[in-house]
Amino acid sequence: MQSYRINDGNPPLSEELIALMDKTETATIGHVEHVGFVSNGVLPVFPARAAGSAVTVAAPGRDGTVIYRAVDLLMPGDFLVIARVDHDDIACVGGGVATAVKARGAVGVVIDGPCTDAEEIAALGLPVWCRGISSKTTNRRVSIGGSINEPVACGGAAVLPGYAVLADREGVFVAPRDRMLTLARAAIARQQNSIAVRRHLAAGHSIFDFQPELQS
Repeated sequence: MQSYRINDGNPPLSEELIALMDKTETATIGHVEHVGFVSNGVLPVFPARAAGSAVTVAAPGRDGTVIYRAVDLLMPGDFLVIARVDHDDIACVGGGVATAVKARGAVGVVIDGPCTDAEEIAALGLPVWCRGISSKTTNRRVSIGGSINEPVACGGAAVLPGYAVLADREGVFVAPRDRMLTLARAAIARQQNSIAVRRHLAAGHSIFDFQPELQS
C-alpha cells in the first residue's frame, strides 16, 4: 500500500468571516488584488458560490486513493482544493466523490483539472469548479502517492491548508484568513458604492463626473 503525506486539518472559518465572504464577489476583490486567483480556465460546473476552509490535495495521475483519503478527513465548512500534479486530462472527481464530499458537509471542490459525471454533480447540488469534463478517470485501486494538507499550487495560485476559499460564477480566490477578512470588508463597501455608480451611469453621466455618496 502506497503511503501518503497527511497533515492535520484546520478549524473552520469564523462565523464573521463566512458572513462577510457570503456578501463578497470575487470580481470586486479583483479590482484591488492580483494574486490568489485560480486560473480563469477553472470554471463552475453549474452557477454557484461557496466559501470555506481549504483542505489541500496533491493528486498525481490515476491515483484515486488519495482523493478518498482526503474526503474521509473533511469536516463541515471545508473546501476541497485539488492540485493535479501531472496536469493531465484525467478526472479525479465524479459522482461518487461528489456524493461523499457533500455527505461530509464540505461546501465545494476546486480542481485544476477536469471532472466527470457533470450532470450528476449538478443534480447533487455540490458546487464544483474545474477545467472541463473528461471520460478518463482516476481509480481508487491505483496508489501512486500524493499529499493531503500540504501547500499546493492550484491553477497557478498558492494554496495553504486552512486558507479561506471564495468561489462564485466569476472565479475562485484564495487567501490567508486575515487577508480575506480585510479584503471582504473593503469589497462589501466597494459593492455598495457600485450601486450608486450604476445609477449615475444609467442616467447617462460620465464616470469621471461621479462623486461618491457620503455615508450618513
